[in-house]
Amino acid sequence: MKSVNKVILIGTLGRDPEVRSTATGTQVARFSIATNERFKDRDGQWQDRTEWHNIVCWQRLAEIVRDYTHKGDRIYIEGRLQTSSWDDKQTGEKKYRTEVIASDLVLIGGKGQAQGGGEAGGYSRGRAAAADSYDQSGPVEEPATGITDDDIPF
Repeated sequence: MKSVNKVILIGTLGRDPEVRSTATGTQVARFSIATNERFKDRDGQWQDRTEWHNIVCWQRLAEIVRDYTHKGDRIYIEGRLQTSSWDDKQTGEKKYRTEVIASDLVLIGGKGQAQGGGEAGGYSRGRAAAADSYDQSGPVEEPATGITDDDIPF
């Protein structure tokens, strides 16, 4: 029987990504993004609801997130849900955390483009990427010195 575990989100980074290396040197980035929903309540008044999503990026995606994103940036994320559990050391209570393990991302907007909302650039992990994304396994060309925001291709 076939099943699907796929998440697509467009949201706003709640804080700068936290990037660390594993013992083997693999980069991992953790951050949260907010998505917003606007709806009318029973009284006909508009209400806003914000949902926070925990995101994890590995390897090249982690490096891209580290180098090109900051709190407040808009980002498109594709990935899968993964839930982990552990026992709280103080209470002994079972705790759970659900995260989106990113496989693709697109930086939306950029410095000086916050109002434009245009696509800034895409990256994919593993499989072949969509037409508007780039395979993350290859090197990213960057000038050796004197890089500015105008030099970044997205």
